Amino acid sequence: MKRRNEETGLPLKRETFSTSLTVFFATLGSAVGLGNIWKFPYMTGMNGGGAFILVYLLFVLLLGIPIMLSEFYLGRKTRSNAVGVFDKLKAHRFWKIIGYMGLLSALLIMFFYSTVAGWVYAYVFRALKGDFRFLKNLGLEEARAASEGIFTDTLTGVSPMIWQAVAVLVVAVILIGGVKKGIERVTKTLMPVLLLLIIISAVRALTLPGAGQGLAFLMKADFSALTGSSILAAMGLAFFKLSLGMGTMVTYGSYFNKDNNLMGTSFKVAFSDVAVSMLAGLAIFPVVFTFNLAPEGGPGLLFQTIPLVFSMLPFGNVLLTAFFVLTAIASTTAMLSMVEVPIAILTEELKMKRRLAVILTTSLMFLVGVLTTHPDAVFGTVEVAGKNLFDLFDYLSSNLLLPLGGLLITLFVAYFTKKESIREELTNGGEIGNGKFVDALLFVLKYITPVLLIIVFLNALGILSL
Repeated sequence: MKRRNEETGLPLKRETFSTSLTVFFATLGSAVGLGNIWKFPYMTGMNGGGAFILVYLLFVLLLGIPIMLSEFYLGRKTRSNAVGVFDKLKAHRFWKIIGYMGLLSALLIMFFYSTVAGWVYAYVFRALKGDFRFLKNLGLEEARAASEGIFTDTLTGVSPMIWQAVAVLVVAVILIGGVKKGIERVTKTLMPVLLLLIIISAVRALTLPGAGQGLAFLMKADFSALTGSSILAAMGLAFFKLSLGMGTMVTYGSYFNKDNNLMGTSFKVAFSDVAVSMLAGLAIFPVVFTFNLAPEGGPGLLFQTIPLVFSMLPFGNVLLTAFFVLTAIASTTAMLSMVEVPIAILTEELKMKRRLAVILTTSLMFLVGVLTTHPDAVFGTVEVAGKNLFDLFDYLSSNLLLPLGGLLITLFVAYFTKKESIREELTNGGEIGNGKFVDALLFVLKYITPVLLIIVFLNALGILSL
């Protein structure tokens, strides 16, 4: 039974994104996240720079784009959520496990991702207040210790919970607006702002004395640095980096118009995501090398090293504020796509009103998030199987659910879906002359992508290493 408008009594028309440009910004917003800033650039530099990028792009073509297109196909073909797509396709009920795994993955990730987003919001506020300005008056070691102290202070007491609540509230307000008035309106505004800020930051960094070292670290192709482990890392990034396996691209794909070029969108998003990562690296590492610091990745890079080195520059606080604003944008748009997965399922499968679905989902996101990342503040220490909840949820989602979900999606589309149906959807009913690309995609999807995903899965479990 279709949900109906409360005022008119007529069936509700499913919302869609307005244009191909808004599709691009929304989907890129899903792919771009904190990993573009604290993980991808560092891994690139440590694993051969340009050589690593070439290997990564190869796996994007063989792994990332085929799975993204599979998810786009499922979503737009059925106009349904990550669980409902398999009912619409009249598939065996076994395949619905893909949707439920995606739902669980999205929930587990957003539990801890929302807290880290809260830290970013806190740093925007602290940068605006000028809390980092005093660092430039200290010696390097003193400034390093002070920067670490600021990070520790940010994570102390109720402060992280307050900022997590702020981040979750922002997401909730946006998603209550729906697809057009919420996701589309925000992403088409914020993503250009993100791109502008990251370009400005990169241009400024390239004027510094360490620009040459930073460029060499990121871009110089050192094939001798490519090892088996770095190739596996590139393979894993090509899957995990593009927001695949958790139902986000299925859900967003269900909001695409019928005239949207799915193949064109997937290529634009995948390669724009790489460009954002490299611009982030160009904004960060020339500054790091200017002050003779060792490059690093992860939270230490974002919350300790970046405030330290940016504060040393002329107008450093302005640049630092801009950098954390763009990071806040990246974390927010990524959360929008994750939270939309359960919201779409609740509204379509359980016929729940959107506002209630948003409130329930974001409330759960906040409450479990607090338990996950700051257990001592309220609940005491919580561990399961020797892991704290942050590590447990990260392990379950990244090592089990996402790669397994991606593998099942690939197998379903490649072996249990009619080739004519895929061709019709990817060519927009024959209007787009990309039939040869579709043939190549189907070959890769059937014979190459599953093998690569099995390797990613075994590597994530620690069974396979090179």
